Amino acid sequence: MRPDVLRSRVAAWTAIAVLGFFGMAPVYWLLITAFTPAEDVFRFPPRLLPTELTLAHFSALAQNNQLFRYLVNSLLVALITAVLSVVVATYMAYSFSKFRYRGRRSLMNLVLASQMFPQAVLLITLYTVFSSFGLLNTYTALVLSFTTFTMPLCVWMLKGIFDTIPDALLEAAAIDGASRWRTLHTIVAPLAAPGMVAAALFAFVRGWNDFIFALTLADKEKQTLPPGLVNTYIGEFQTAWPQLMAASLVVSLPVVVAFMFLQRYLVGGLTAGAVKS
Repeated sequence: MRPDVLRSRVAAWTAIAVLGFFGMAPVYWLLITAFTPAEDVFRFPPRLLPTELTLAHFSALAQNNQLFRYLVNSLLVALITAVLSVVVATYMAYSFSKFRYRGRRSLMNLVLASQMFPQAVLLITLYTVFSSFGLLNTYTALVLSFTTFTMPLCVWMLKGIFDTIPDALLEAAAIDGASRWRTLHTIVAPLAAPGMVAAALFAFVRGWNDFIFALTLADKEKQTLPPGLVNTYIGEFQTAWPQLMAASLVVSLPVVVAFMFLQRYLVGGLTAGAVKS
């Protein structure tokens, strides 16, 4: 092997190792803290390899009924957000991709520009609007607020996929007597299924991880896991780090499982619009 090739490979693997350590170190620390006895968590200097493991922190989670309510709220809100985002984004993306009308380009840029606003900027406006319509402390407020940030990216992701579907296929369906509605649902949607799954997974994770909207727009009965965990384990004078790490490990499992089962759809959906035929 030539020296220059060897040096480039060593540099590449070194960069991968450093980035991998940077990304996995917090995950490793979360794992060992969740299984470390409480009296050893704050030992100094800290131990990289715990000498004793315990499941006491996970047992404490099972006895907390409020955490189960937060879990149900997160699942409900995240699933509805994913479905609503994909359904609305599918129609919008199909319109942007396959139809030509006045104002189309401006609408596309407007949808893209909506991603530029930070959440905190829109939070006050959303709070005022939901309060006027009596939607505060409801699942509806959470779903609509989450969708405002998930739908724009879903639209552009699906538009890129619809652009790769040949117009000749749609014209052939029209010649056979298929309406535009039927063409979308029976021909275009099945072809774009991987992209729709990828968009739904993105929207689900976005709804699952949101903190600021769920904390502000919902009361304790409707809050999701992120603010629920903070309110449960982080206090004014003390933080229950072992229980918090155990809860964080448990609540991350649904997202990990979803990625494991849907990864082939995710990869296919993210790369489907990369090349235009």
